[in-house]
Amino acid sequence: MGRSGEAGSEPPGSATLPQVLGRLSRNAVHAMPALSSETLLLLALYVALGGAYLLVIPGLLMGWMNRRWHVMGKIERLVIYGMVFLFFPGLALLAPFLNLRLQGRRPG
Repeated sequence: MGRSGEAGSEPPGSATLPQVLGRLSRNAVHAMPALSSETLLLLALYVALGGAYLLVIPGLLMGWMNRRWHVMGKIERLVIYGMVFLFFPGLALLAPFLNLRLQGRRPG
């Protein structure tokens, strides 16, 4: 057996946490291939469609409902209810910002 000061004299499993994390990060960088442009394009497309589904279209739908809530006709209300069903997850995310109360009369 070697002395305690020699390299490689430590028993297996006695490495410190920073040493282990350093080895893992070096190995992970070399093992992970670079993402291709098609993969990055696909990820960007998913982010864009997800953002449109969860934020953009529900935001527009909420603006429409906020302006027209008290004057909608039957057909318009039916279409809006169908859109609410279709875009429910995004509407649930934006719901705390919706105010459908009447504005009240302004003096003048």
